[in-house]
Amino acid sequence: MVYTVTFNPSIDYIMTVSPFKEGETNRTSAERFTAGGKGINVSLALRNLGVETTAIAFTAGWTGREIERQLTESGLPCEFIRVDGESRINVKIKSGVETEINGRGAAVDEAAFARLLDKLGRLRAGDVLALSGNAAIGTAEDVYTRIMSSVPSGVAVTVDAHGDLLKSVLPLRPLLIKPNLDELCGIFGRNIGDDEIGSCAEELRQAGARNVIVSLGAGGAVLASECGVHRLAAPRGKLVNSTGAGDTLVAGFIAEYLRSGDVLSSFAYGVAAGSACAFMEGFPRREEVEIYVGTAQ
Repeated sequence: MVYTVTFNPSIDYIMTVSPFKEGETNRTSAERFTAGGKGINVSLALRNLGVETTAIAFTAGWTGREIERQLTESGLPCEFIRVDGESRINVKIKSGVETEINGRGAAVDEAAFARLLDKLGRLRAGDVLALSGNAAIGTAEDVYTRIMSSVPSGVAVTVDAHGDLLKSVLPLRPLLIKPNLDELCGIFGRNIGDDEIGSCAEELRQAGARNVIVSLGAGGAVLASECGVHRLAAPRGKLVNSTGAGDTLVAGFIAEYLRSGDVLSSFAYGVAAGSACAFMEGFPRREEVEIYVGTAQ
């Protein structure tokens, strides 16, 4: 079983506006409301890939109830922890390029966090726990460290976060971390050239992460593992929606790793899955991912 944790889920309000004119009244040509959040996205992608998964999320207010309704009606196994306040709304404007305005979300206090730890204490050896996204208001930058230190032995953990939240887990040897290039630059405190990505990823691996994938969008991804440093270009295709592509890369890696235990094939499958997600609305199924497996070089 793969469990995911989302501290700050959202309703994504996705608007297509063409062309978008700053400072003027704009009207949409299409719009939709979708329950999301990075951990939830990983679970949705895993379900489509045929992997058993449960999404754990903190929800609040009427926005949180809509998140719960959508996910429950979708059939995704979920466990919700209710907190005070309002879950966030993220506005995503699609107009040639994509512009995002992300809400702050609800606070998670120690009592709610304790309920999460109680749930995670029931995981078993062989399970995978995917920690994705930023910490919620009210939680410290060591929150993922506290989670990893408390889960039962034999649970593999993946972490997709930024800054100190990511760096703090390295000594605990997560199975995978997945910064994007901006997050990698933030970790090292400088701009990182294309020819430096592999060495920086390897430095993070040497600091404790078992595998490091740096996602580069249309530029593909770089892997640092005990097998060395490898780079794959992204398969070619028309960008339809970049939301959730990085989360689907993580899901693809986990799905293939559970099947084969092979890091390099898991990396290739993850890149194919993330690309397939970018080329369509929603999350790809296994047969849609396999179209792109082997096409990246």
